[in-house]
Amino acid sequence: MIELKYSLVIEATEDPSFFGFYSPELEGFTGVGHSIEDCLYKAKWGMVEHIALLEEKGLPIPEPNPEPKPDSTDPSRLSGR
Repeated sequence: MIELKYSLVIEATEDPSFFGFYSPELEGFTGVGHSIEDCLYKAKWGMVEHIALLEEKGLPIPEPNPEPKPDSTDPSRLSGR
């Protein structure tokens, strides 16, 4: 499993070939992927880039979550049912 420093919410979209994701702990952090695994991978590296941008702009950076959790708003899509 990919380790994340912040929680991640993955949502099904109307288009079955895409998922949306965001972190409720990182304001403005969002993305899309073609699978749950793609979202997790993109989120891991996207969070690193997002934090770097916050640092560059002198904006506050939230403390990492000691127990981040991925979450999906459509659990049936996670299991492939």
